[in-house]
Amino acid sequence: MEAFLAACVVAGTPLVLATVGELITEKSGSLNLGVEGMMLMGAVMGFVAAYNTGNPVLAILCAALAGAGGALIFALVTVTLRANQTVTGLTLTIFGTGFASFVGQPMIGFSVPNSVSTFFTKTSIPGLGNIPFLGPVLFKQDIFVYFAYVIVMVSCVYMYKTRLGLNMRAVGENAAAADASGINVTLYKYAHIVMGGALCGLGGAYLSLIRVPIWQSDVVTGRGWIAVALVIFASWNPVKALVGAIFFGGLSILGLRLQAMGFTVSQYLVDMIPYVATVIIVIISSHKKKKENQPPADLGNNYFREER
Repeated sequence: MEAFLAACVVAGTPLVLATVGELITEKSGSLNLGVEGMMLMGAVMGFVAAYNTGNPVLAILCAALAGAGGALIFALVTVTLRANQTVTGLTLTIFGTGFASFVGQPMIGFSVPNSVSTFFTKTSIPGLGNIPFLGPVLFKQDIFVYFAYVIVMVSCVYMYKTRLGLNMRAVGENAAAADASGINVTLYKYAHIVMGGALCGLGGAYLSLIRVPIWQSDVVTGRGWIAVALVIFASWNPVKALVGAIFFGGLSILGLRLQAMGFTVSQYLVDMIPYVATVIIVIISSHKKKKENQPPADLGNNYFREER
């Protein structure tokens, strides 16, 4: 059981990063449905950098910059040019898919260098790794998993305990009121959209560098859409996003677990489970009426100062 739960954490890590990234973006009032595309851009650029340089830090940086670059395009089109956010996000997904296919085509079948794989070897956190049950599950992982934990904690502190986080939430709730109070709405939207895109890029890099360290063009396989649904499931809360991502990570590897236990189940049926669960959870979440479970009031609305 411990081994399976530890594998759930690994499978859920890219979802944690992508979900928190989208959560931050939505909290600032922007609905970016291009998570899948940004994850693919991060995945391919991280892999290309890793393969050509053998430097894991540079690979991570390139992945974050690729995701941020995709998000910057979204910000330019929706914040500055005030285009429809839903259409722009979907277009970004198509663009990211094509970008990954084009850049990654020569790399298909290539593996991540040993220097990168070694860097991401699982290590135990002294003390915490020895805690019964929880230690092997949560604290004997690779450095990217620990980074995801840190991102969740920092996001919580930033969103709920800092003035910048309060301003960000104010922009997402009522951009006009935030502007009237002296907050630079455009700056906050740009900064948090790009920040969210960088995290999505890192989520993609985890898949191409650690989870599946052999390049294949469909490495993300719909996880970006699951991340979008997880934001709703988590009620825009980073801690709930962490729990939900690990849960969905477990669903994605459930087939392997059943096979190990001797069950014969159609792989196609198993592959459907995370997406069926996503639909069910979105339906259930849409019936939550508590105020803290509601999306930011200005989510998806473009702000034009002259219309105040």
